[in-house]
Amino acid sequence: MKKSGLKMLAVLVLGSLLFTATAAADSTFEVTVTNLTKGLVFTPVMVASTLKGDTFFKLGEAASGELETIAETGDPGPLQGSLDAFDSTNSGAMLLPGASVTQFVATAGPYRSISVAAMLIPTNDLFFAVNGVAGPNGNKTIIVTSPAYDAGTEDNDEDCDSLPGPGCGMDPGPASSGEGYVYIANGIRGIGDLDEDALDWRNPVALIEITRLPDDD
Repeated sequence: MKKSGLKMLAVLVLGSLLFTATAAADSTFEVTVTNLTKGLVFTPVMVASTLKGDTFFKLGEAASGELETIAETGDPGPLQGSLDAFDSTNSGAMLLPGASVTQFVATAGPYRSISVAAMLIPTNDLFFAVNGVAGPNGNKTIIVTSPAYDAGTEDNDEDCDSLPGPGCGMDPGPASSGEGYVYIANGIRGIGDLDEDALDWRNPVALIEITRLPDDD
């Protein structure tokens, strides 16, 4: 690369860093997540304001290590930290069937998309997600739903020795390797310790309402 190209790249990178470090929030998104399942619990729900087109998984492709962590353990920290986000948070508590939780994230400049994720328990490596959806303009609300996704990082043995969550241990060991790519989850099959009648679902599993709040001025 020529020196002029290197200089331009340095300017662009520095400008991006300065924007992230100094930009003031110019609006806020209110994000409400509702658990639509009959028997599954959501781990703490991560919400982040991200750049347009910035997604953290693609169907048919391998999950990142950060996605693997939230899908297998419910810990949102690594994924939250890996995103190029203007603001991020997590609910800090489990979300029971039929319950809702509301969180707020600030936005600025191009950081106007919303990403959301949490694990479904008790499962091996299932999660729901909003994967970089554009937030609403004006003081409007958009409503999206999410199916259950399988991270493809762990075999779905439905064995409590490898499951976190209600009725199983909270510090399970790993199951064998999974399918190797993210796909739409195919439900609880009742092949191990899980009760299919109590825990199985029909998609979608989560309802997400995103509202852009009125500006303070």
